Amino acid sequence: MNQISPGAFLAPAVDWLNTNFHPIFAVISRIIETVLTGIETALLTLPAPAVIAVVVLAAVLAVGIRAAILAACCLGFCWLMGLWTASMQTIALVVLAVAISVLIAFPLGIVAARRRRVEAALRPILDIMQTVPPWVYLIPAVMIFSLGRVPAIIATIVYGIPPMLRLTTLAFRGVPNDLKELGQAIGARPGTILWKIELPAAKPTLLVGLNQCILLSLAMVVLAGLVGAGGLGAEVTRGLTRMEMGLGLRAGLAIVAVALLLDRLSRSALDRKRKGA
Repeated sequence: MNQISPGAFLAPAVDWLNTNFHPIFAVISRIIETVLTGIETALLTLPAPAVIAVVVLAAVLAVGIRAAILAACCLGFCWLMGLWTASMQTIALVVLAVAISVLIAFPLGIVAARRRRVEAALRPILDIMQTVPPWVYLIPAVMIFSLGRVPAIIATIVYGIPPMLRLTTLAFRGVPNDLKELGQAIGARPGTILWKIELPAAKPTLLVGLNQCILLSLAMVVLAGLVGAGGLGAEVTRGLTRMEMGLGLRAGLAIVAVALLLDRLSRSALDRKRKGA
């Protein structure tokens, strides 16, 4: 008995999407490429020492001296290893992917926190998104957007949405009812209650969700290098395919440095918010 391959159904479906929605996909691809190029240009315009100095100064003012020292060490390592351009490309990819993930997950999380049916409908979808291996997301993204940075960002967005959405729902559902009732008692509008009362109360949990979104997005860096996204992932892939242990090791350590930098900065911001609360 002949078995029916899933590809017999998926291939025509992808062909139909490319045929009927190609202009939409082209616009999405152009927008993502333009924004990503702008971020990379902003990071690479100044020389590496100047960028490191700006980041260190911003870390001192916003977080503290420890975070500034860590930022200097992590960025300095990427520079000294000769991977400054690839590191900035990776940071640009992660920043854009996280920003889009937050823009999608944040409003959906608020709606899910207010409506149980929406949360119940989203829960199995989020379970699937977090269970499917990350590299699987690259397959449909490449089939629709071809090779390059766009499918890598699309796959990273899909991988980064679930933790942010779940923790946004948890954050707003954990806001004490007393605070909401106080806002209603003084005649505040729903929008005012959301931004002036609920959002400050939910901010610590929201920052945890942002932190998790950043780390999971960085987990896609190496996989993104497989589809031509560039950055440190491409360096790791090049080191593996050419059996260049030094290049692969340096690129891997640079990814660790970037992950450590973003993780500690977000965690330090979280701790500072909690202490100030």
